[in-house]
Amino acid sequence: MKIGIVGCAGRMGRMLIQTVLETQGCTLGGGTERPGSDALGQDLGALAGVPAVGIAVSGDSLALFGACDAIIDFTGPAATAAHAVLALETATALVVGTTGLDEAQRQALARAARKTVVVQAANMSVGVNLLLGLTRQVASILGDDYDIEVVEMHHRHKVDAPSGTALALGEAAAAGRGVRLEEVSQRGRDGHTGPRGKGDIGFATLRGGDVVGEHTVIFATDGERVELTHKAASRAVFAKGAVRAALWTQQGAPPGLYSMRDVLGFSKSP
Repeated sequence: MKIGIVGCAGRMGRMLIQTVLETQGCTLGGGTERPGSDALGQDLGALAGVPAVGIAVSGDSLALFGACDAIIDFTGPAATAAHAVLALETATALVVGTTGLDEAQRQALARAARKTVVVQAANMSVGVNLLLGLTRQVASILGDDYDIEVVEMHHRHKVDAPSGTALALGEAAAAGRGVRLEEVSQRGRDGHTGPRGKGDIGFATLRGGDVVGEHTVIFATDGERVELTHKAASRAVFAKGAVRAALWTQQGAPPGLYSMRDVLGFSKSP
């Protein structure tokens, strides 16, 4: 199958090019960048630091969608919403790892999913999706005398906070407790905040250096603490998961909005 990469000059885009080229069962269908990008016209292989592949970076996203079986998108919320429109127009499968989407942008993906397969996940790694399942299970077992805190750290260039993965972990914890995250989320503490609210799910965000991604869910009560942690040492884990998702889109699933849990075959039960 042919896989295209939008936003191919970014850190994840370059890693995705390498991963597609290294993965059996797929070929690189092309890559695009925004107007004015210095990457336009460059060979995709050279851009990714591998031998030239004879395909130049393009600015024509519609043509890329029309030429490929699936598109992988780790761009930004506004660009992802625009790509969802192209997926709807061309019925091309879309794999989205973009975080920070607002409701309107999520609805754009939902509309595309009426006509094609869309896989959207805050994190594409197998390990993180295992962590999501464990978080939901532990939260369902431990009572609300265990305080839940989600701590995440990423590189200095990340623009959204908390990370999409941290929010997904909060959603998993809330689901395990049978509550709505928006009703118990505590995302900011500064100054005299008073005591911690019973049942709150707190978030702490750290930024610095070149950290790829670290997430810890803490369950703390009097006398003990349980911590579930995932640390990514390379963006390759996200790229491998995204390519795996792209290959999965061609395995017969009907149009719809799917998650990595569907791709990996994980049970939906806690």
